[in-house]
Amino acid sequence: MTLLITGIHGFVGSNLVSSFKETHSIYGLDIISPEKDGIVKTFSWNDLEQIPTVDTIIHLAGKAHDTKNKSQSQVYFDINTGLTQKIFDYFLRSSATQFIFFSSVKAAADTVEGDCLTEDVIPHPVGPYGESKIKAEEYIQSALPPLPCGEGAEGRGVYILRPCMIHGPGNKGNLNLLYNVVSKGIPWPLGAFDNRRSFTSIDNLCYIVNGLLSKNIESGTYHIGDDEALSTNELIHIMCEATGKKPHIWKLNKGCMNACAKMGTALHLPLNTERLHKLTENYVVSNQKIKQALQIDKMPVTAKEGIMKTIQSF
Repeated sequence: MTLLITGIHGFVGSNLVSSFKETHSIYGLDIISPEKDGIVKTFSWNDLEQIPTVDTIIHLAGKAHDTKNKSQSQVYFDINTGLTQKIFDYFLRSSATQFIFFSSVKAAADTVEGDCLTEDVIPHPVGPYGESKIKAEEYIQSALPPLPCGEGAEGRGVYILRPCMIHGPGNKGNLNLLYNVVSKGIPWPLGAFDNRRSFTSIDNLCYIVNGLLSKNIESGTYHIGDDEALSTNELIHIMCEATGKKPHIWKLNKGCMNACAKMGTALHLPLNTERLHKLTENYVVSNQKIKQALQIDKMPVTAKEGIMKTIQSF
């Protein structure tokens, strides 16, 4: 197949190129265009009409979630919504038969109500990142209703993927921040909070995209994550196992930590009520729908294996 990948020089794009360069012809669309092994040519956003005919468009380009909240809100909408509208309009004009859009679980919910987050949830994003992603999803859904895709199928395959935190070698995300704490031997004081979170290994993500390219998968919205959710305490143990260090986890009284967080809010300290909630909340995402679509029982890489690989790369 011939693929067009937007944001091709980012973390996910680079991994998709490594996975597919031996089996597919790959063109890129990005704000930078260095020559890179596996990419035939990278075009700029002003050169859309010069791109050769492709079979599938994978739209990765976007403004990542700024956890420090320093980005202006409009930037998210200009990039996450605006670029999605632009590339999807191009897809509708083109002869491509598949469109894969990388959204985010934050487009569905900022916090998870109940045991886990499924595709049935009524989206309620909080903040410009999630809000700009759901606006992009709504544009796609309004412009073209979901249709079956696959060999012999009429119409076009349109897939909206909502991955939870993606990680892998070379990714400097939030896992790297926790790793920096653990690697320095700094004790983790929130061990009494047994929260659980879902993650997405880059290997599992590439496996899923390959499945969309090669199998007859029904169009729709799919949540993406590893099979197992992990607690922060488990993450720290895995990090220490990967680096040969001893974990230092303090299970300080929850009431005491909540009181400290309230004081931190009043005094504008690093540990405040909002940050404590984010560090200790549950955010478990169901991947059952995509596994059923791919007709598999489990992902090829376990959550622990994926985390170990990521940490060893640090």
